[in-house]
Amino acid sequence: MAVRNRFGELHQEIAAWRQDMHENPELLFDTHRTSGFVSSKLREFGCDDVVTGIGRTGVVGLIKGRKCKSGKVIGLRADMDALPIKEATGLKYASKNEGKMHACGHDGHTAMLLGAAKHLSETRNYDGTVAVIFQPAEEGGGGGKEMVEDGLMDRFHIQEVYGLHNMPGMPPDEFAIRPGPFFAAADTFTIRVTGNGGHAANPHEGIDTTLVTSHIVIALQSIVSRNLNPIKALVVSVTSFQTETDAFNVISEHAILKGTVRALNEDVRTFAESRLVAITKSTVAAFGAIAEVDYVRGYPVMINSEAETEHAADAARRVTGKVDTNTEQIMGAEDFSFMLNSRSGSYILLGNGDSAPVHHPKYNFNDEAIPAGCSWWVEVAESRMPVC
Repeated sequence: MAVRNRFGELHQEIAAWRQDMHENPELLFDTHRTSGFVSSKLREFGCDDVVTGIGRTGVVGLIKGRKCKSGKVIGLRADMDALPIKEATGLKYASKNEGKMHACGHDGHTAMLLGAAKHLSETRNYDGTVAVIFQPAEEGGGGGKEMVEDGLMDRFHIQEVYGLHNMPGMPPDEFAIRPGPFFAAADTFTIRVTGNGGHAANPHEGIDTTLVTSHIVIALQSIVSRNLNPIKALVVSVTSFQTETDAFNVISEHAILKGTVRALNEDVRTFAESRLVAITKSTVAAFGAIAEVDYVRGYPVMINSEAETEHAADAARRVTGKVDTNTEQIMGAEDFSFMLNSRSGSYILLGNGDSAPVHHPKYNFNDEAIPAGCSWWVEVAESRMPVC
């Protein structure tokens, strides 16, 4: 079985939905227009039930198969939110909302799942129920967590859940997946250093927070290079260094570091946090300064279930025959991890062609990927709930 012919027929219509969403991006949980568009389409398709307000602005549509004897419910999830980026594509459907942009392809994910929902509503060729899940606030807001905490899995009796994300640099008819840890946990840290400021001509009379904080930046690099087993993956990145003055002749009394920690293993994640705190405290003590460390755990490691990953890969093989089942792990984060912590399931990548990378002001979702993405979701639903 290849890409469904129906999605060749629907291709331009689905692309038009996608481009409309691209033109009207919304951030985090403020996806009221997008959620309204999605729920309106699901009702138009004839979904058996459309529920809004799950996880604040999330939408769930239920589509019953022509047989429902199995009692099985499969969840298919797409994300809806955009990024706070000023678009630089020059497209005719470029963002009309200044400083907001669909720079990660969530417009494409939502459009493809809507296309799949339309087809599933027409055919209903499965024994069970499909729950199409449209999630807000993937980009840092934890919308997946809020939907789960709002009863997503239990309320709709979801037993397995599957997600898809586009991947620039891969052809738009190719898939990539792996079992086990796939996307990294993402934590943030803020380090506030206090010394004793003064005149830059007399540094010996104070405690120079710029010098102290610079030593912290260098010392934190030893967590990966000298503290961690080199076969394990970890990223510790300092991304911001601020003092309270921009004068040439003032030694600042306070300095602030900010950054992120990425890990593919919970033990490594915990180790990194403890070392970051210990190194910071020891470094400032050596200079007579003090430090406060605020370490915030964000999205957990996203772990694909073994069996469900094989099901997802098999579906991809049937759609295009092109799937890498041992693709590289990714140090970026994905809050689909909260759904996979709640239910077994899997997450797959679909090529976006030779495009700008995600989170780039010139990124654009490749509409040529639409037929393969829609077909994959349909194939997952039908293969996991076959009509006997």
